[in-house]
Amino acid sequence: MTKTKTQTELISPFGGKLINLLAQGEERLALIEESKHLPSVQISARSVCDLELLATGAFSPLDRFMGKEDYERVLTEMRLKNGTLFPIPVTLPIDEKELPSFADRINLCDSRNNTLAVMEIEEVFHWDAQREARLVLGTTDPRHPLISEMLHWGKVYISGNMKVINLPANYDFSELRLSPLEVREKLSKMGYEKVVAFQTRNPMHRIHEELTKRAAEEVNGSLLIHPVVGMTKPGDVDHYTRVRVYRTLVNKYYDPNRTLLSLLPLAMRMAGPREALWHAIIRRNYGATHFIIGRDHAGPGKDSYGNPFYGPYEAQTLLAQYSEEIGVAPVEFKELVYLADEERYEEISKVPEGARVFNISGTQIREDFLEKGIMLPEWFTRPETAQILQQVYPPRHQQGFCIWFTGLSGSGKSTTAEILTTLLLERGRQITLLDGDVVRTHLSKGLGFSREDRDTNILRIGFVASELVRHNGVAICAAISPYRAARNEVRKMVGSDKFIEVFVNTPIDLCESRDVKGLYAKARRGQLTGFTGVDDPYEEPISPEITLETVNSSPLENAHRIIQFLEDRGFLVKEPQSSNNGHK
Repeated sequence: MTKTKTQTELISPFGGKLINLLAQGEERLALIEESKHLPSVQISARSVCDLELLATGAFSPLDRFMGKEDYERVLTEMRLKNGTLFPIPVTLPIDEKELPSFADRINLCDSRNNTLAVMEIEEVFHWDAQREARLVLGTTDPRHPLISEMLHWGKVYISGNMKVINLPANYDFSELRLSPLEVREKLSKMGYEKVVAFQTRNPMHRIHEELTKRAAEEVNGSLLIHPVVGMTKPGDVDHYTRVRVYRTLVNKYYDPNRTLLSLLPLAMRMAGPREALWHAIIRRNYGATHFIIGRDHAGPGKDSYGNPFYGPYEAQTLLAQYSEEIGVAPVEFKELVYLADEERYEEISKVPEGARVFNISGTQIREDFLEKGIMLPEWFTRPETAQILQQVYPPRHQQGFCIWFTGLSGSGKSTTAEILTTLLLERGRQITLLDGDVVRTHLSKGLGFSREDRDTNILRIGFVASELVRHNGVAICAAISPYRAARNEVRKMVGSDKFIEVFVNTPIDLCESRDVKGLYAKARRGQLTGFTGVDDPYEEPISPEITLETVNSSPLENAHRIIQFLEDRGFLVKEPQSSNNGHK
């Protein structure tokens, strides 16, 4: 007779109970009827993710978007007003002009005006993006992906009692989108009191598989593979591809009696150490007692000066400091290598002397395999994973990219961009040229030259460019784009690895001498106001991929310099040198 495991009681949710904001039965019907007569406010995709996790209890003990007292104490002390540890603010930013003056209850809607919740407006308070960034993210560098986004949030936060009528509609992988309560029920039936949670926003390879299995064995517990499928770092592998990998691996290579795959619709902040602590609290609400944490957990990459935003072990240190208080123990992400002769993985500290060791870095995965169309080796990743990644990621020279020219009016952006377009067409690439003047005539007709309108214009160009790149096209954009924050937002849209910022660094006196339209002269006489370089600032890029000078270099020479850069990066296949009948 086979012995079946009895249902086991898991660790309690953080704060003692799972918050549930979902309206049910008659209450829901009454709210739906009331919502027909209430003003509606659209909330961002980030806020939609937050609303879902508030509603299902993933953010317990939070029962609403934070009010001012909670918000202020979280910023300065990582605690709610009652003293409970909570390291990340969960707030609802709204444009003040969108708030109704005649109602104290509103509908919260998604971008398609689907009603999600009815909220009572109890608090409205202003906030400072720079202060929040400095305290929570530890930086105000606009290269941080959240900071460039925060600049476009509404200027007030609102808070109040909320009831959710409808969760956001997600039609993909619906069987894997489990609430904290549903995850807890499944884990409890596995019969283990201890649960190891694994956070990931990347594809899983053999090393992750080995690490997660060992972690579950070491604590004698079950394993929750809990990937983020909300907003992650720009440029990350899309969640559709990743979840296909996770599902295949779990179904084929993991013990079904102790492994659960569930998706987490979290909008990441990329806040490094604070976020690692937050992730651990969230996983406790799903039943976890242990949390695997790696180097640079929730790190957004490098800042404007090429340095990492956070130290490699800061997240591990912070979680260890508070692990007892939150009831979740950190499991160190140990560095494993492959012992070729023994065909197994081993911790790097335990490798026998003289052993043949195989290892591949993340850079090598991209540059030596995926970008060259070479299948990843089976010792490194399962064949199923390699096939999925190869389907989605063509070789680098077939991928899209964006060349973003920025510089003063008259600097030579458009001329160089036109020559570059011709040279790339000659190489067989499909090109879309988005010139600032042409875009103003069509895509951005009606916009003025205020900072807000200029940013809107740049973000429109950036959106079009990002869609072209996503479909493996090439976007060449030539616009003054005077403000760093807007350019960084476009970089985020496109993906940092496919965005090439070209600063056309031409002295303003030379730009004025080239000005056939006489715009600089009009600006000097006061006939034009807000003219970049005269009475409106131009914020030079801090570390562009390419800087061009146009005093001693011609537009053709500069275009060839960009071609060389693209060849070096692998976006173009290098062509053999032609003798050209003996001429160099």
